[in-house]
Order: sequence, then C-alpha cells, then structure tokens
Amino acid sequence: MRYIDAQTVHETLDYASLIDALEQAHHGVMPETANSIADEPGGGPNKFVTLVGWRQKDIIAVKTVGVFPQNLSLTPPQASVQGLVCVFDARTGTPLLAADGEAMTFRKTAADSALGTRLLARQDAETLLIVGAGGLAPHMVAAHRAARPGIQRVLIWNRTHDRARALASSIEGPVTAQAVENIDEAVGQADIISCVTMAEEPLVKGRLLKPGAHLDLVGAYLPHMREADDEAMKRGAIFVDTRQGMEGAGDLARPVRDGVIDWEDVQADFFELCSGVKSGRRSEEDITVCKNVGGAHLDLFTARLLAERAG
Repeated sequence: MRYIDAQTVHETLDYASLIDALEQAHHGVMPETANSIADEPGGGPNKFVTLVGWRQKDIIAVKTVGVFPQNLSLTPPQASVQGLVCVFDARTGTPLLAADGEAMTFRKTAADSALGTRLLARQDAETLLIVGAGGLAPHMVAAHRAARPGIQRVLIWNRTHDRARALASSIEGPVTAQAVENIDEAVGQADIISCVTMAEEPLVKGRLLKPGAHLDLVGAYLPHMREADDEAMKRGAIFVDTRQGMEGAGDLARPVRDGVIDWEDVQADFFELCSGVKSGRRSEEDITVCKNVGGAHLDLFTARLLAERAG
C-alpha cells in the first residue's frame, strides 16, 4: 500500500482538475456513507472524526482525522486537522493507498466551495473576500480563482490582522491582494465572499451584500456556530453541497430554529445543480448563499482522483 504525503497530494490535485472531477461525480448517485464523531473525554474542545464513503464496485474511502482547534496556538504551531485518508478496493477490500488527511481535507473542502462558485457565482466576478486566515484560507483563494479566473482582487479579513497581512503577502499571480481591517466595508465590495472561521456569532451582515454577490459559508459546522446573520439568509437564495447532515450546520440550523427560514428554503444541492434537475442563479442581481456541509462522499470523490493519478 502506497503512502502519499501532503506535498504530493497538493501537487497531484490541482484545483482546476479537482473541481472538474467533483462536478462530474455529482452527475452520478450519492455513495453510501457513515460518520462517527467522538468528543474529547472530559468535555474538551477536541474531536476525532471518522468518515466512510463507499461506492459499490469502485472504492471505499475512509477518513480518520483529529480536529484540535487549539493546535494553532501551540509553540510551535501544529495543524488543527491531522489524520489520514485511506482508500480500499470496494470489490475485495484490499488497501490501495493512504494519504495525508490534512492535505486531502484542505483540497476537498476548497474544491467543494469552488464548485459552488462555478455553479452559482456571477461569471464576471472580480473581487473575492476571504473571511479568516487559517490553514484553509490560502486554498480557498486558489480554488475560487480556479473557478472564476476573472478574479482580479483578493481581500483578506481576520480577527488577528497580522495573519491577514501574512496571507495577503503570500498570494501570487495576476491579482491584487490586500489585508483589510473593516469587514463591513469589504463585504460591500465583494462579488464572492468565502468564510472559513470558527465563529460562533455572525461576521457577515446580510444588509451589506451587494446585488449579485455569492456567499460561501464553510465554517459553522456545529449547530451553535454562525458566520452570516439572519438578513443574509433571508436575502439570499440558499443552496447546499449536500442535504445530508445540513441540519447540524449552524448557519442553517439557527435561523430555522428561530423561524427566519425553513428547510424548504434550501433550493438545491450539488447533485441537483450538476445534473440540471434544478437551476441555480436566475439573474445577475440574485444573491446566492451556499453552505459547504461537506461529507464522506466528497472525500471519496477526491480520493478517486488521487488514486487515478497516483497510479
């Protein structure tokens, strides 16, 4: 069985190809999945997650990762998500490969959001705002730029401004990258807003979203978390990558609980959008909101491309 390290994962799974692969995979049926989340004994903030995706007569992908949010504050800092993605032959159960779990998670998550941008954002989008400057943020920049090559300006906001500046200075290519201190002003300028935070209260105010904006919500993976306020959810046409597990996402669960929106307000998922069963953006003035729920099926789709290219 071959082990594929983080550098090789990133080199192998370029975003343009991975977005294409995810879009093509969503023309098919949803693989069988199983999830397990273990809480830290004693009530600590850490979790250990096991996700299984199984496509009959193809592959089984198993992701086992620890989610340790406080790792970034250690000396020296460590990644907050660490683990493995293992791939097995679904016909025999034979192990085929194992890959770095953090790299696979970054690639999968960013490409998933970028597929949402491909499906929902305006074609002429030029300004991208990244809210958050953690380990996933640079991947979001690269993936959204792959989905919308016309992006000319990247704005970065983070609670710790120094981290936003460091990320902005690292961005290469024919774009202008800038760290911003006023998130409200940046929201009003952005064509695409991608939120990758651990926020528990809203950061993006819906009243500030410009007509035609696309809002990509990646954090708030627990019911008590939140990245965008009620007004954003009321103004936007709401989409998800998958309905499976969306009830646990705070940006949906909290406004549903409070009667702001209903679950029926989720207009489509990626399987419906990619297959053409349902439509996405209907006008240039529409505000679209896409909740990146994630799931084992996306790990499987990503692992399938890696296995094909790894040989």
